[in-house]
Amino acid sequence: MKSNGLRIAVIAAALAMTAGCAKKAPRDIPPPPGGSGEAAVDSEAGTGPGTGTVGTTALPGSREHFVQNVQSDRILFDTDSYSVDDQDRAVLDSQVAYLQANPGVRVTIEGHADERGTREYNLALGDRRANSARDYLQSRGVSAARMQTISWGKERPGVDGHDESAWAQNRRAVTVVPE
Repeated sequence: MKSNGLRIAVIAAALAMTAGCAKKAPRDIPPPPGGSGEAAVDSEAGTGPGTGTVGTTALPGSREHFVQNVQSDRILFDTDSYSVDDQDRAVLDSQVAYLQANPGVRVTIEGHADERGTREYNLALGDRRANSARDYLQSRGVSAARMQTISWGKERPGVDGHDESAWAQNRRAVTVVPE
């Protein structure tokens, strides 16, 4: 009987020691690279390592610094279009100026579409939109080696909604400085 009591005491002690051991809370998972660029626009990131800021100052070449120093990180398109208009060129020209002033910065240009149309159609349209923005930047002197493109199609809407206002914001190309 003594050995049963000892065995129970040992088991109880082991359980008591492990009872306080809980799993650590999972780390916050950052949004996917470029997160369709919305992280760049929302830039509510904290400060410190990995955020592109020190205190309240954005580090040159960081995503936050890019967004603060260009007219916009995105251009918008008409329905079923990938044409860059005069307003888009002004936005892209501000990006050219930033990239020329920061020659070590590389960018990813993300193409997006609204929710209408098939997945395949929207991926192809997003690709054409990203390439239109890239081609314009390249024509203004930004090296192709500093740019890559990706199409998210309709998979990463910037605005939720099922009306023309939301769709107009989702038809875009976003220039993102990867972190």
